[in-house]
Amino acid sequence: MGHRDETSLMRYFEFTIKPDDGAIHPVDNAIIETPGVTREALVHINALANGTGVMLYRLRGDVTDLETRLDGHPELLSCAPVAIEGETFHFYVHVKPGQPAGRLMAVAQKYALMIIPPLSFIEGGLQITIVGTHKMLQQALEELPEETHISVEQVGEYSPNSRNVLTLLTDRQLEVFETAVENGYYDIPRRATHEDIADGLGCAASTVDEHLRKAELRILTSLV
Repeated sequence: MGHRDETSLMRYFEFTIKPDDGAIHPVDNAIIETPGVTREALVHINALANGTGVMLYRLRGDVTDLETRLDGHPELLSCAPVAIEGETFHFYVHVKPGQPAGRLMAVAQKYALMIIPPLSFIEGGLQITIVGTHKMLQQALEELPEETHISVEQVGEYSPNSRNVLTLLTDRQLEVFETAVENGYYDIPRRATHEDIADGLGCAASTVDEHLRKAELRILTSLV
């Protein structure tokens, strides 16, 4: 049996992009500026043949305020709320070409990369997981916009085993999640707090909260 070329293995790169203004598109900027609305994740993103794009957000806040803010936006072609559940809702937008989202999608298409949802919003940017060979990924990263600050956080061999949703988590997210489970954080009644988990991991309770929220979002989005 022949030796596999390491450069031909499918790998995932998890990286964070932080545009100068924190927005990935002019419409995204309008969402950021809507009081009381918080971006949680992009659960779908796609570039269409005519250059426009579609995105499905997971948001928290008042959908009416958001629709009012976006009404008449010059870069927005259409929008619609989806599956409103209290303060949490999904929101579909069809947008005109805009940066840096347009450039990111063009690079992904050029090198036939897979973008793995959900894409989690973090302070000032977006956390993205893309899959391709090492060569494809390296070339793509070199072509990403200079004005977009990029930091690679996680690299590994990609496994599409959908039966193990824990493969969707970063090593740190998995460590925090497993520690929470072991300490009874998800028991009924709950036997551990963020502070208890943080003490065992040697980090801040706010860090535990952030990692658990991201882990839960990734797992639930993959299942639902």
